[in-house]
Amino acid sequence: MSSESSAVSGVAGRYAAALFELAGEQKKLDEIAEDMATIRALLAESADLRRLVASPVLGREAQGAALAAVLEKAGVSEMTRNFAAVVARNRRLFVLDAMCAGYRQLLAKARGEMTAEIMTAQPLTDAQHQSLEQELRTAMGSKVTLDTRVDPALLGGMIVKVGSRMVDSSLRTKLQRLEISLKGAA
Repeated sequence: MSSESSAVSGVAGRYAAALFELAGEQKKLDEIAEDMATIRALLAESADLRRLVASPVLGREAQGAALAAVLEKAGVSEMTRNFAAVVARNRRLFVLDAMCAGYRQLLAKARGEMTAEIMTAQPLTDAQHQSLEQELRTAMGSKVTLDTRVDPALLGGMIVKVGSRMVDSSLRTKLQRLEISLKGAA
């Protein structure tokens, strides 16, 4: 397990590794991966949910019950709901998103895949998603799983991170560079 947990670290890494090991034993790696993607999407979409998991004011029972209701409505598996309950009881919900990301990293590493973090101003269409996945597969020489997020503050373009490499072709960054160069010319 130590080689698996090297992909992620800290509290989030330990919880992700434990869930990964349990999912592997029960042959539910893909099902739990889908649940982790669902949780990350829910957290990205809802400021209220992000406040719920980050709140030190709410008691663990209240946090756990609220999250359980959200996850049940979202249709995640019983194993994932039980995992979230343990995380809530242990007052670790503030790193739930990192746990989900860590699980995905562990799964990708076990399969010999790479994960590319993609941030765009608007959601990618299916055609754009497939095209980008194919381009990255060709460039990296291995299967690449896309972890996409939407950040309207980018204005346009995208930021792609694969391992330690990052390509920032966002309109926001280009405008910032233009502003800096204009200040330097004045």
